[in-house]
Amino acid sequence: MAEKKIKTIGVLTSGGDAPGMNAAVRAVVRRALSKGLDVYGIHRGYDGLMDEDVFKMKAQDVSDIIQKGGTILYTARCAEMRTEEGQQRAADTCRKFGIDGLVVIGGDGSYRGAEKLANHGINVIGLPGTIDLDISCTEYTIGFDTAVNTAMEAIDKVRDTSTSHERCSIIEVMGRNAGYLALWCGIANGAEDILLPEKYDYNEQALIDNIIESRRRGKKHHIIVNAEGIGHSASMARRIEAATGIETRATILGHMQRGGSPTAKDRVYASIFGCMAVDLLCEGKNKRVVGYNKGQFQDFDIQEALKMQKSLDEYEYEIAKSLSSSYMKDAHKKVLKDEML
Repeated sequence: MAEKKIKTIGVLTSGGDAPGMNAAVRAVVRRALSKGLDVYGIHRGYDGLMDEDVFKMKAQDVSDIIQKGGTILYTARCAEMRTEEGQQRAADTCRKFGIDGLVVIGGDGSYRGAEKLANHGINVIGLPGTIDLDISCTEYTIGFDTAVNTAMEAIDKVRDTSTSHERCSIIEVMGRNAGYLALWCGIANGAEDILLPEKYDYNEQALIDNIIESRRRGKKHHIIVNAEGIGHSASMARRIEAATGIETRATILGHMQRGGSPTAKDRVYASIFGCMAVDLLCEGKNKRVVGYNKGQFQDFDIQEALKMQKSLDEYEYEIAKSLSSSYMKDAHKKVLKDEML
């Protein structure tokens, strides 16, 4: 519980940027101001706390930003925040500016920094801002919906040219060590193969066999969605082309997935998250993480949230496999087996 009534709130964005972060910042600022609180923005995440790059925010500072990608507060990764000295320095900056409640928007690394600040007496609330969807305590993270739609549209375009040239195309999407972006794109784009860090067995021959079988059945293209956690798409494309004789190209979508105007879902959910963060601080809560599960906006203890393990939905993965034309050969084999019985 907070030891005193919150009067001043700070807000920062940390780690990788995500579409919708600006919506969350806007919500924090305006919700706090509506409650009569002062608000300070912190540039470049925890680096800004180290450098005392802190400024007072007004309602006008967040006008016309809800539709913008990226973050107006800028962001960075801060190695110094992993040290006891850096954590103390960041906490001292909060106290110097009278910040008695801090909203941290970022991923699990940002949460760990927030937890350390809380241990130094700063009231903190974390908001899940990452396109990777790898925060275990929540079914939704700010930016994922926009990122997956951006990737989906790009893959649709690659499919057009891949079909025209009768190619195999490997499209690498982001997601760090998590396969959620790749899985969703694989389903949404009707990919022939989806390579996920959580599932891929690195049996490249099986992948090659799928491509050959698809071509034998008359398929004019072959789309492979490859997760960043597996990577090496260019060398994989060279090996596939050498083994199949089919022209194979690799396309790495990269940081385009982080940019762009956020979708309605990312704007609305991020706005609700931002307001909840302010409300929780005003209620005297500390060391909490906001999340969304089973249709409800919820908050969790930050230590509990960091201990949770997140895994891919097995049913979604099975659906992705069953809808892929590459796996029609498995169904064909089953029919032949049944006929022989």
